[in-house]
Amino acid sequence: MSIDLKTIKHISKLSRISVDEQKAEKLAGDLNSIFEFIEKLNELNTDKVEPLTSVAETTLKFRSDEVKNQNIREQIIKNSPEDNEDFFVVPKVVE
Repeated sequence: MSIDLKTIKHISKLSRISVDEQKAEKLAGDLNSIFEFIEKLNELNTDKVEPLTSVAETTLKFRSDEVKNQNIREQIIKNSPEDNEDFFVVPKVVE
């Protein structure tokens, strides 16, 4: 698989990231080297390798779920960007 400048421009337009010509060329080269490495990894024989969820062989420690009522409402509201006694107020992000 090869990434060309046209594809880079298309991806940058879709993601709404401005990429000038020089950065696009460097990005295309970087992505192509990543894809070449992935292709090399695909050539490896992994038939006898067990799938992993993590490289560290650890197990999760179980704990019982407990509902705790700590009455920390005031502490939470204090972190609100806007002063309000009843609600956590955040800036409007949708018009």
